[in-house]
Amino acid sequence: MTTFAYTAVDAAGKSVKGRVDAETQQVVLAKLHEQNYHVLGLKELKQAGLALPRFSRFKKSKLQTQVVFSRQFATMIDAGISIIKCLDILENQTKDEVLKPVIGQAMRDVNSGMSLTDAFARHPNVFSQLYVNMIRAAELGGILDQVLDRLAGFLETEMEIRTKIKSAMMYPVIVLIFSVLMIGALFAFVLPKFKEIFEAMDVEMPFATQMLFNGSAIFRSYWFVPVGLVFGVVLMVRFIGSKPGGRYQIDKFKLKMPIVGDLVQKMAISRFARTFGTLVSSGVPMMRALEIVGGTSGNAVIAKAVDTARESVREGQKVSAPLEASGMFPSMVTHMIDVGEETGRLSEMLIKVSDFYDSEIDAAVKGLTSLIEPLLIVFMGCVVGFIAISVMGPIFKIVSSIQ
Repeated sequence: MTTFAYTAVDAAGKSVKGRVDAETQQVVLAKLHEQNYHVLGLKELKQAGLALPRFSRFKKSKLQTQVVFSRQFATMIDAGISIIKCLDILENQTKDEVLKPVIGQAMRDVNSGMSLTDAFARHPNVFSQLYVNMIRAAELGGILDQVLDRLAGFLETEMEIRTKIKSAMMYPVIVLIFSVLMIGALFAFVLPKFKEIFEAMDVEMPFATQMLFNGSAIFRSYWFVPVGLVFGVVLMVRFIGSKPGGRYQIDKFKLKMPIVGDLVQKMAISRFARTFGTLVSSGVPMMRALEIVGGTSGNAVIAKAVDTARESVREGQKVSAPLEASGMFPSMVTHMIDVGEETGRLSEMLIKVSDFYDSEIDAAVKGLTSLIEPLLIVFMGCVVGFIAISVMGPIFKIVSSIQ
């Protein structure tokens, strides 16, 4: 007998965890399916069940790789190729060091009698809850090729948004890093040389110049203090964020930040709407879809509002009412969700909401970068101007004394 740990969802949509003693994984799956459990993860406690390289259990595959995998998988399924043959072809074609062994293991699991959903659920580092549940809905509805195509579209949109944000913020970040390095070099190497020259010539230095040289001396002696503070703040934020209550407070603070908070809220709402719409259109039950959306929203405050909505839906209410009551969703979003519920076109309305907020995010990022760039230029100009004036004052005195 071997002990297996499982994670599953019961008929009511509630997550359950437990352990089962059985001879094989197929026996465990049969027992759980008899209890109307949808298995999300199954793990042999002795770790003998997964023949994967050790590193691949912890690394995550790239989003681009998942997009290509989903597109190719959908095309082959639509062409009538069996799932096992598709996985065999994809394993041979894939060069990603994380995804390749996972596809091979999934192929062996399916070949041994496991469903594709259960095979993918064993690899949460590659296939998210969203991915696994949409595959489950696809297998139940017999529309695997359509759902894989929707997944590819969803992942492509996620990748485009991330790429836009990264490319827009690249220039300000590079300028900021370069500015900090240049100021550090001035304080560490350039200003001390001027100080030696002025002291050797016994020049009376103005207050601003003396303050600048004192700052340079302090920086050279205690340069590690600001570096340590930066690392300390990062570690503290990560530690606080690892706690449920701390993560909620950090995300709440992000939403209240001027300018940035509005962008964070729009990103969270866009992700919520697109994920929710994709799940609903793929046939995932409402309760399960809300549970997944809450975990993948990327913001603990939004997740809490979604969880509250889930409890309200369990009691027979609409989704839109508790979302509006939370205060985290604008009236336009809740009204469109309400219209979607009334007309039976909820997924379509959610996708429209997501498209609208994607354009809002694009405009907000461009506005933020257009604001940051002149602020950085003004900051650098003030710093360089102050240093130049502070250094040029004694030089003018030296020239006057020589004349």
